[in-house]
Amino acid sequence: MDSLAEKLDTKLRTWAPATAAAVREPVAEVSELADEDGLDLMRSRAKEQAVLDILDEPPAR
Repeated sequence: MDSLAEKLDTKLRTWAPATAAAVREPVAEVSELADEDGLDLMRSRAKEQAVLDILDEPPAR
């Protein structure tokens, strides 16, 4: 098993049930998107933050 999957599996068993459930949902969504080759359509958080930073910059004079 991949080391990331092993780490996630271990964490899911040790976290509180509500925390584990909250993590399972987005992980399952990403897994489904990967199966459908839909991940390229998702914006990365870094790209989104870069756009927000540009919008927050004062106008050039």
